[in-house]
Amino acid sequence: MPTDIIMPQMGESIVEGTITKWLKKPGDKVQRDEPLFEISTDKVDAEIPAPASGVLQEIKVTEGTTVGVNTVVGTIAVDGEAAAAKSAAPSAKPAAAPSAPPKEEKKAAPAPPPMPAPPAAAHDEEDEARSSPLVRKIAREHGISLSQIKGTGLGGRITKQDIQQFIDNQGSQPSHAEAAARAVPPTRSEAEPSLAPSPSAPPRPAAPAPYPGDLVPMTNMRRLIAKHMIESRRTSAHVHCMYEVDFTRIVNLRSKLKTGFEQRHSVRLTFMPFFVRAAIIALQQWPIINANIDGDNIRYHRNINVGIAVALDWGLIVPVLKNAGDLNFLGLQRGITDLGERARTKKLKPEDVEGSTFTITNPGQFGAVFGLPIINQPNSAIMGVGGITKQPLVITDKDGNDSIAIRSVVHLTLGYDHRLIDGAVADQFMAQVKKNLEHWNEDVG
Repeated sequence: MPTDIIMPQMGESIVEGTITKWLKKPGDKVQRDEPLFEISTDKVDAEIPAPASGVLQEIKVTEGTTVGVNTVVGTIAVDGEAAAAKSAAPSAKPAAAPSAPPKEEKKAAPAPPPMPAPPAAAHDEEDEARSSPLVRKIAREHGISLSQIKGTGLGGRITKQDIQQFIDNQGSQPSHAEAAARAVPPTRSEAEPSLAPSPSAPPRPAAPAPYPGDLVPMTNMRRLIAKHMIESRRTSAHVHCMYEVDFTRIVNLRSKLKTGFEQRHSVRLTFMPFFVRAAIIALQQWPIINANIDGDNIRYHRNINVGIAVALDWGLIVPVLKNAGDLNFLGLQRGITDLGERARTKKLKPEDVEGSTFTITNPGQFGAVFGLPIINQPNSAIMGVGGITKQPLVITDKDGNDSIAIRSVVHLTLGYDHRLIDGAVADQFMAQVKKNLEHWNEDVG
């Protein structure tokens, strides 16, 4: 009997999901727990694993369709060999020889030498466990074995940046696998640019992209982002304040400790846990910033749950570091790295994006001096981190003498709900964050 593929319930409040992409097509072999299709809900985008090993027999719900939880969206034939043979049978018929003599046929169409592309692009279970479908797709297109690549993601996971860097380091000379693969006419728009374009058909873009004048429907995630941003603007009385922070002490500290930190803990030392820890200390002193309005009441939260905005190729998501006030510095770094990696590989669960009490976003990673972020409801405040740049600052020593020095500077912005938080309180909170960063004295580990 075939195994049904079910639209899962991704959380108690989730009643439906949209299939955004099938990662396999009917007739493809699948392994149990291998990513099979992608869904989008009102909480999170996620990859859904195959419920059994076998062959994808039927897709019942096409991409872009929204269905209720527990709906059968496809089937897997557990008897994999029989299903594979059945699906391969039609394609075997055209192989019959027309009427040419056997010897003539052999000369005209000699058996091709073993193609190097399949083994180069093949990936075993270990490669699948440490890579995403996007990474494996890129590997197949370039004839690359993932075993050649050292992953820099969590637990050695191969990221898109890892494989892209590997491709760049190979140079423009195509590998044997790529050369063999190019013998087959491309069926998608990802044709290699080095192929000579047909006189009758202009080259197509390397990836599907809208052209000027196109009308493209919003993705489910983009619709939800738009809805939440408008709701937040209508709900909260937004006010912003900005503080300039001398970040030199932490820049120098990270530069000194990052190599040893990664060797000891197998995780990169980034700047984000410094900002998170500085905010936590201030939130403990100014709990109103960690509170929110509940009807005509103010709800003070027992825990500090920090939402950390992650920019994705397809939108923005805010996974939540739960009970962040109870974590040491290493725990913060590990939690931040884990959430970011799972957000980018669509491994987040609905509970991973729920329950935040305060949010931090980082527009500075793209070069912004500062940002004026919109509050992440139902939070009452969001802190934006600007870019870290070197600037001349006036430095006053302990004797009151002034001098000009080149310092590393970052601009922090607090967006807050003026219905709940007064300007004086917001400024005192940010002054404490600034002090925590400029006079950092906590153990990094």
